[in-house]
Amino acid sequence: MRYDIDAATLQTLLPAIAGAEDALARLDERAARSPVGQGFAARSHFFDAAGALWVAGELVHIEDLVLHDAHMDSRAPSHELTIAHSVLRTRRRIETADPSWALSPTGLGVLTASTLEGEEKTPEAVGPALIGHEPDDEDDGAPLAAELAELDALLARSQKLLDRHAGKPVAEEPEEAAPSQRDDDPLGLFGDDEWNEEERLQEWRGLIPLVEELPPSLAAAILFDAWERIEPLRRQHWLGGLLIASGLRVRGKVASHLFSFHSGLKQIRHERRRSRDRVTRLQAFLDAMRESAATGLKEIDRLSLARTQMELRFRGRRSNSSLPQLADFILSRPMVSAAMVARELGVTQRGALNLINEIGIREITGRGRYRAWGII
Repeated sequence: MRYDIDAATLQTLLPAIAGAEDALARLDERAARSPVGQGFAARSHFFDAAGALWVAGELVHIEDLVLHDAHMDSRAPSHELTIAHSVLRTRRRIETADPSWALSPTGLGVLTASTLEGEEKTPEAVGPALIGHEPDDEDDGAPLAAELAELDALLARSQKLLDRHAGKPVAEEPEEAAPSQRDDDPLGLFGDDEWNEEERLQEWRGLIPLVEELPPSLAAAILFDAWERIEPLRRQHWLGGLLIASGLRVRGKVASHLFSFHSGLKQIRHERRRSRDRVTRLQAFLDAMRESAATGLKEIDRLSLARTQMELRFRGRRSNSSLPQLADFILSRPMVSAAMVARELGVTQRGALNLINEIGIREITGRGRYRAWGII
């Protein structure tokens, strides 16, 4: 699969590249300097998680996702809501880590719960057969047999590494062939022997050095197009948008927060996103970045205005007032409830209602029970 960008293709994509580069730079500069930048970054996790499910054809309400994240569900969570929460937690994990961690073999191994080629296996994955240890009946009956086997495996691996660095010959012991089917899936109903996720991930990661010389937005569009075509993961297909957002952080294009790519991608028509023409797809992905950046700028404007209005209400209050902390919490969530505010501030629900009434934000439910407030 080739992803060469010739002169004709680059000339066709040049307007979209310029628009995406300009929009991303404006968003990053605005989010880095705005006093509501942290709240904007925290809110974008929820919108991007819902957008990822929307692109996949599933509908998840932001209100349900916020309540599920706060462990205050009003009903049993659906399967789609659980997946959206996984996207939310993965975004937070990537944002708090080093920018280059998500695209590294270690990061991808953690995010995909797999072991990529080139990684060292954990001691738990190294069995007695790899160290030449034959367990006998006495070992099976020993209470610490498993722990001792892990220690022996760790010592054997450490000695092998020391011998390799010292220049001594190291005998590579053959590994046991992996079974063709899972023991708990003899009919092959849950697994596909022809679908090797590790090889597909390695093929996709091989494209990263090839696009380093391209503009960051075009490189991200190519990587996302390759992710859509290669389809490395069957259960975590939404991870591609998060990885290219991490790539934009590595390139320094959007360093203030983890870019919300799915928020703009859902505004692009399906015919363009899934077109057979690669140039059309790349243009669609570049337009998605521009749309997401424009949406982010409008969100920052809305949050800045709301913060100014809230500051007018608690200006001149005593220094230990809970209203400033409440304002920061409101800015970091698409919506809040009295129970969420009470737990965050350490007050009673009655006190939380009083604080919400004092800060003057709009109620978005209009019901007597399960009331919620937010910035619209």
